[in-house]
Amino acid sequence: MSERESMPYDVVIVGGGPAGLAAAIRVKQLNPELSVCILEKGSEIGAHILSGAVVDPKALDELLPEWRTMGCPMAEVPVTDNWHWVLTKTKKYAVPHWPMPPFMSNEGNYTGSLGNLCRWLAEQATELGVEIFPGFPAAEVLFNEAGAVIGVATGDMGVAKDGSHKGDYQPGMELHAKYTLFAEGARGSLTKRLKQHYDLERDCQPQVYGLGIKELWDIDPAKHVPGRVLHTQGWPLSESNSWGGGFLYHQANNQVALGFVTALDYANPYVYPYEEFQRWKQHPEIRAILEGGRRVAYGARAINEGGWQSVPRLSFPGGALIGCSAGFVNVPRIKGSHTAMKSGMLAAEAIVAAAAAGREHDDMVEYDAAVRDSWIAKELKLVQNAQPLVSKFGGSWGTILAGADMWARVLKVNPVKGLKHHTDAEATQRADLYKPIAYPKPDGVISFDRLTSVSFSYTNHEEDQPCHLVLKDPEVPTRVNLPLYAGPEARFCPAGVYEFVGVEEGTPRLQINAQNCVHCKTCDIKDKTQNIDWVTPEGGGGPNYPNM
Repeated sequence: MSERESMPYDVVIVGGGPAGLAAAIRVKQLNPELSVCILEKGSEIGAHILSGAVVDPKALDELLPEWRTMGCPMAEVPVTDNWHWVLTKTKKYAVPHWPMPPFMSNEGNYTGSLGNLCRWLAEQATELGVEIFPGFPAAEVLFNEAGAVIGVATGDMGVAKDGSHKGDYQPGMELHAKYTLFAEGARGSLTKRLKQHYDLERDCQPQVYGLGIKELWDIDPAKHVPGRVLHTQGWPLSESNSWGGGFLYHQANNQVALGFVTALDYANPYVYPYEEFQRWKQHPEIRAILEGGRRVAYGARAINEGGWQSVPRLSFPGGALIGCSAGFVNVPRIKGSHTAMKSGMLAAEAIVAAAAAGREHDDMVEYDAAVRDSWIAKELKLVQNAQPLVSKFGGSWGTILAGADMWARVLKVNPVKGLKHHTDAEATQRADLYKPIAYPKPDGVISFDRLTSVSFSYTNHEEDQPCHLVLKDPEVPTRVNLPLYAGPEARFCPAGVYEFVGVEEGTPRLQINAQNCVHCKTCDIKDKTQNIDWVTPEGGGGPNYPNM
């Protein structure tokens, strides 16, 4: 085996999303002499970024106060109109905003592509001297003899499916750092290992997730209202006692971003999140907006929904978790970019102070303390019971109780302590307790089949490489998941990666179409037996999201 080369840095950041980029910029703002690099598994910055997105500019204002006049694409469309609908199968009921706590307002926010915001932030980081390496996933955490993180190694390139080295084989590179920040997003593969290695979740609730599926549409200009923000709840998930909701944001250039989030704690294994999204688009009120338009992009990602009680210990010897690796999403507001960026900035400030004191590879407990004393904590504590209340009591009563809990916290009137979670995998129940759900066939105009949709994510993987979706026990899918739970992996994946073949012949096996994977991590989260381990594929593989 070839010996890996190494490169030294003061700071290595794993992930080129909002948190990682904000951290890099902040380090360079405070001390331009510190060397900083970002590893990004996507083919370019923004290629794997997917969000609604309606962005609270609070962190951007702190990081780059003049961003609105610096050519930032997020400045193009301020939110001008905010709607919330409760849907039944054929009707909508508008919910007024006056009963909601003031922080639920979208006034002063902006709607646009989070991927394009990250591309712009990468330009700002590069101008400050940050080195960015797209197409190089961090595949391994490096430790010293004392057990501290000293950097990461990128994955080997040119490895065949059988593990042999192809003609273009190149060993991974080791990047050594005084401090390493993990900004992998929700359910990051290295973050998962670090949580286990350092027992970072010992004093918090387990993280829970939603699956967000999104499309971009060019719509009839006569129907387009720049800055209009629409959220829905109720149908179709109300029919399966699941919960979540839809969104539709009018962005620049007669385009709307629309999508659907299904909370992954659903019990019925026949629930099919992709098909729930297709049903939602066929609601008369949603279809009326889309008719005459055309879809231009598709994608999916998991979203942290655990809230403040699921935030783990954030620092450990030699490194820290930032952004969605830690889980700072404000679920009722459906926002996490601003809190992710702020966490990156706080980590950067702790690193600069530590470097000035001559420290390295130690536990930056001051970063953890700074987050817990910041506006991130204040904001998330106000909403920490919203998700568990809706999860426990359903969309209607749960929403009412969540609103009451949030108001009690705003008014400081004896709020209930943070409620507990169970994992999304544990929530799945046996198939014999439910009836299969008959989903309508796609019409090819508003609703589409799953594999056609994947083609609109522009996903590509080198086919001759080891499968990055690793089964701990290859027999579990057919021995346990299929007979007891009706093979839910064939439904919860939004990209058609998992397929049971040979069922009718009596010789079932799970076929993994890894080349379709959009890196949403749902399989790693929702698999009942926790038998699927998502690891990074060869560099540059995965979706190539435009304008998402």
